[in-house]
Amino acid sequence: MNWDEPAAAAADADLEPSAGPGGRLVDAAAGADGDDQAVEAALRPKDLDEFVGQERVREQLDLVLRAARQRGATADHVLLSGAPGLGKTTLSMIIAAEMGAPIRITSGPAIQHAGDLAAILSSLAEGEVLFLDEIHRMSRPAEEMLYMAMEDFRVDVIVGKGPGATAIPLELPPFTLVGATTRAGLLPPPLRDRFGFTGHMEFYAPAELERVIHRSARLLDVEIERDGAAEIAGRSRGTPRIANRLLRRVRDYAQVKADGLITAGIASQALDVYEVDARGLDRLDRAVLTALLKLFSGGPVGLSTLAVAVGEERETVEEVAEPFLVREGLLARTPRGRVATPAAWAHLGLLPPRQGAGGAGQPGQGGLFDG
Repeated sequence: MNWDEPAAAAADADLEPSAGPGGRLVDAAAGADGDDQAVEAALRPKDLDEFVGQERVREQLDLVLRAARQRGATADHVLLSGAPGLGKTTLSMIIAAEMGAPIRITSGPAIQHAGDLAAILSSLAEGEVLFLDEIHRMSRPAEEMLYMAMEDFRVDVIVGKGPGATAIPLELPPFTLVGATTRAGLLPPPLRDRFGFTGHMEFYAPAELERVIHRSARLLDVEIERDGAAEIAGRSRGTPRIANRLLRRVRDYAQVKADGLITAGIASQALDVYEVDARGLDRLDRAVLTALLKLFSGGPVGLSTLAVAVGEERETVEEVAEPFLVREGLLARTPRGRVATPAAWAHLGLLPPRQGAGGAGQPGQGGLFDG
């Protein structure tokens, strides 16, 4: 990471970021498009003072880093958990910058063998920060090697096979491991216990997202009014990465269709074009709700049946659409299947069917002896 690279360089370039994996503008997962990553990197805060939101985590982390600097020691290992797009990667880069150390970035899926991890660890410089994204997806042999590396700064390299195999101890320079995970529950307790600091990233409030949007607008040299930022923040699902992505798409619309100034009306029109509604739902989210309400009278309906009705894979509905719908209180997962809530009917402007008089307890289902 080149910390001296000005943000304006990427802002002035003619970059067209992708809409995230699967073409979804509101997908919080990092896109594979190089231009998108370049713009996101330019918008990242460079220190804790610039970082917006996550007040408790930021305050605690600041104490950890300051104390380490005063002792002249390497910072404790840090574990960051939370949904995609909330700033885990950004905080890892800030940790390296605050400690004046280089950073090495890799991910759990890239480390399939213990030898892969040993090669990375043996090449680290003293005080270097190793950022391990999606740490819960690392292979078991590499995970067990990491235990000793984190605690004793040592790994045992196995040379040879069978009865003649020999373990050669390899001393490592002190380093800081920053692990990031979207599923902290999948981390084994021995690994969690070796982190000196654990921070959980929460979703952002609309006011915090407005601050993120105003900061990004300044870096992108975009004129935006307060109500325009509020309109974008309200459709950003509580996620800074999505807020920045929507801001760039609204900027394009304002540049082509208006005079470049982003107002509430311009932001609303632009996001309507990109099919992101007032609550942040996109085409897939509304398709799931529409099928649940219109085809199955609000449920309950099985996940596989719902996926077929939408024309998507079961995993896509379960892992991509449902988490946000559940968090917004529009859909509930029950033992009998997926059920729409009253908020879902209201959001789509539909009236729920009459409650069955025979006590079936589900919309549109009458009792056995109903007339």
